[in-house]
Amino acid sequence: MSTKPTTTDLQWTELDQRAVDTARVLAADAVQKVGNGHPGTAMSLAPAAYTLFQKVMRHDPADADWVGRDRFVLSAGHSSLTLYIQLYLAGFGLQLDDLKAFRTWGSKTPGHPEYGHTTGVETTTGPLGQGVANAVGMAMAARFERGLFDPEAAPGTSPFDHHIFAVAGDGCLQEGISAEASSMAGHQKLGSLVLLWDDNHISIEGDTETAVSEDTMKRYEAYGWHVQRVEPKENGDLDPEALFAAIEAAKAETERPSFIAMRSIIAWPAPNAQNTEAAHGSALGDDEVAATKRVLGFDPEKSFEVADEVIAHTREAVDRGREAKAEWEKSYAAWRTANPQRAAEYDRIEATDLPEGWESHLPTFETGKGVATRAASGKVLQALGPVIPELWGGSADLAGSNNTTIDKTSSFLPADNPLPEADPYGRTIHFGIREHSMAAEMNGIALHGNTRIYGGTFLVFSDYMRNSVRLSALMHLPVTYVWTHDSIGLGEDGPTHQPVEHLAALRAIPGLNVVRPADANETVIAWREILKRYTKVFGKGAPHGLVLTRQGVPTYEANEDAAKGGYVLLDAEGSEGQGAAPQVILIGTGSEVQLAVEAREQLQAEGIPTRVVSMPSVEWFDEQDQEYKDSVLSPSVKARVAVEAGIGLTWHRFVGDAGRIVSLEHFGASADGKVLFREFGFTGDAVAAAARESLAAAQR
Repeated sequence: MSTKPTTTDLQWTELDQRAVDTARVLAADAVQKVGNGHPGTAMSLAPAAYTLFQKVMRHDPADADWVGRDRFVLSAGHSSLTLYIQLYLAGFGLQLDDLKAFRTWGSKTPGHPEYGHTTGVETTTGPLGQGVANAVGMAMAARFERGLFDPEAAPGTSPFDHHIFAVAGDGCLQEGISAEASSMAGHQKLGSLVLLWDDNHISIEGDTETAVSEDTMKRYEAYGWHVQRVEPKENGDLDPEALFAAIEAAKAETERPSFIAMRSIIAWPAPNAQNTEAAHGSALGDDEVAATKRVLGFDPEKSFEVADEVIAHTREAVDRGREAKAEWEKSYAAWRTANPQRAAEYDRIEATDLPEGWESHLPTFETGKGVATRAASGKVLQALGPVIPELWGGSADLAGSNNTTIDKTSSFLPADNPLPEADPYGRTIHFGIREHSMAAEMNGIALHGNTRIYGGTFLVFSDYMRNSVRLSALMHLPVTYVWTHDSIGLGEDGPTHQPVEHLAALRAIPGLNVVRPADANETVIAWREILKRYTKVFGKGAPHGLVLTRQGVPTYEANEDAAKGGYVLLDAEGSEGQGAAPQVILIGTGSEVQLAVEAREQLQAEGIPTRVVSMPSVEWFDEQDQEYKDSVLSPSVKARVAVEAGIGLTWHRFVGDAGRIVSLEHFGASADGKVLFREFGFTGDAVAAAARESLAAAQR
């Protein structure tokens, strides 16, 4: 564990200090104006944020998405002003009026930073600890990207080398997700990651002694991180010279992620509010804001005071950014000249195009044969692995069950890992039993860009991941969740592992596409459609949850309309075996489609023309025009049955008043999957009986 650095190359002027103090009064004023927010951390962290944005990070305010930039993640998202004020000062596009509009309708400065909403915001943070895991994912992606395009370059010499800086608070490090992600980062030896901990000892309920007594620095040492502490100045303020030296030491450490503990005093230097829990999440009050301004030498009668010489000084970041980008472009051009094939591949991947002819490598499956959709998914990944080099992923220690191993000979692991397949640029990620951080790391990987990421676990454990999945949807990120063991069909593991409410709960997340294919061929079409839908354009991408069976299911003829989310698998027939208008429609997903097919045979034999609709994705189906939807679910047919081995919330709007739903409204049990389907009423007979009830109801 390092002590306070004693030397530094930092150039720090009176204007720099004035800019830091300006950031402090802007934070106080912005919260005071709107009447709510979190001023204290933004005030105490101002020297650290300013040092990063003005003295350390490589970025170009005129091109916030420049691929060669360092990334900044504010995991302590409640302190959004910490970021907004630096974006304003550095010239990323925010204006003083945007700070005045903090937390108000339509502003560019919402309560927590939102990716795609405010230029310069790299990820949406708010739920504590998410940003830590996002940053770990970004560091993973940075290494994998380097392996795709420039693996032979010496450390620090590639145009794809950059750093990821994250700022976390006490709350972030108390959340379990940060422990999962930090353990992963230490294991992976992500040397490009620098995490700064705002050690201010304050949370909403007061001093953190109320809840925490561990030695956090020793914890990070145990994770395998490079650990330093930066002590404050004698007056309690953060010391930018000591912090700068610690950051430089962290950047020089290429074999381990770096953890810098910064002891701070929340709301410093507010005379009465500093070091209080009230300063964490409440406006300071007019008197305290005025008193703080007096301490810092500002006019207490003025609000949002920014001296011309201060903003002129901080906007020099624009010139520095332009110069840094121009210098980077020289090395990038040299790389392109020396690596024309890789450069062409980079252009394709950066544009999110897929390789020519990639679809021809997709497997096809023989009809009639029973295949688990998880197995079919694994065949797709193994087929596409050699064709789409940017596609990578893994599982939360369930790869053999999830069938998520894209390359058995190549594991994403540091070079000194003892496993023979270890490769720092490997294709298969071993996320470990860390579902929540896996999902947030996948978000970070997607945010970083230039790769396509997937990750798997059992569907029932999507509950562990839910907050991160929700943020995937909120940010429109094209990540793919592979959720297997999707129903009571998994069998003897019992109700703790059998998902019941999960499909409906996941479909309730706006912007998440849940895809539950009926068979192996639908699984192929689902993967193909997911890959085609990948885009890095904000607002156009979406996460997908691919929900797959453990047990084998019959394989039907492939139908391209599966990509529309719902289609007619088997249409109604008249008494002569010719086409006829359906009297009843049976809707199924996943392993229950076969039950609809069985029920149709009974009903057709009784002279009831019956249509079977497979609906692998409600969300994809909802995207279609009304004419297509009506061609699948004929409005004139009121007799309808939906069958799915989960709660029935999804299906009421599809079956209508006369419809019936064959669903599971209770937890499962420990027994063979076939036994459970029979005992809980998931049979062709049950679906046919429900169809007869629906027909009777429709005729009333």
